[in-house]
Amino acid sequence: MRVCLSLILIAFCIFGCDKKAEVKEEKGGKSTGVPTYTYEVVKVYPHDPKAFTQGLVYHNGYLYEGTGGRKDDDFHSSLRKVELETGKVLQKIDLPGEYFGEGIAILNNKIYQLTWQENTVFVYDLETFRLLKKFTYSGEGWGLTTDGVHLFMSDGTHVIRVVDPEKFETIRTIVVLDEKGKPIMRLNELEYIKGEIWANVWEKTQIVRIDPNSGKLLGRIDLTKLVYEVTREDERADVLNGIAYDAVNDRIFITGKKWRKLFEIRLKEK
Repeated sequence: MRVCLSLILIAFCIFGCDKKAEVKEEKGGKSTGVPTYTYEVVKVYPHDPKAFTQGLVYHNGYLYEGTGGRKDDDFHSSLRKVELETGKVLQKIDLPGEYFGEGIAILNNKIYQLTWQENTVFVYDLETFRLLKKFTYSGEGWGLTTDGVHLFMSDGTHVIRVVDPEKFETIRTIVVLDEKGKPIMRLNELEYIKGEIWANVWEKTQIVRIDPNSGKLLGRIDLTKLVYEVTREDERADVLNGIAYDAVNDRIFITGKKWRKLFEIRLKEK
């Protein structure tokens, strides 16, 4: 009888431990789940509230920003070089009125700028903003970034295209899934940070961190509080969109469409 009772107790313990492990996994425990990060604001900078931010890059001490809008909107598409400390636009070129500008990336002294539904990417000289060439692509253009060799492009789905910058042809694709195997849709503005792709998710208050090789979700950054504070102060402020990284000084910048402020943030794990 004691042997039977002991076996029952052992079985109960094993079952109980397994259930605890399952609960931890379901709740996203650190051992099995995807980590969620919050933030602290390090510094606040001014940002043009008329800029409908679609792409953001930090390069050699300046911000480069791609904005969206068409000729009939109260804002229009442009490419800009911006002074970080003041928000002053130092250099600017407007896109033709029929184009809606999207994400940008800087590679090999060239700036690449996507368009939303016009199937066109513009390639400019980094210093002069002179148009060098145009490429066409299928589908929509949303976000763009680079690892220094290839371009990574989002198109509003859960798929990121790896693109040859010389021909703007897709080499392979990255399918982005969450921890439950479900597609993470509407991936938007992108930034390559320390071997990861960071992506805004359109109309969400979080940034997702993605493995560029496997598409695996590596983490989430919860910016709900910051977005709420910005939109409460200014009813014209639109969604979170814009990530830039200063690799030399390890600084992360974020902003949004028509935000009056750009934030330098530091991550904290929840």
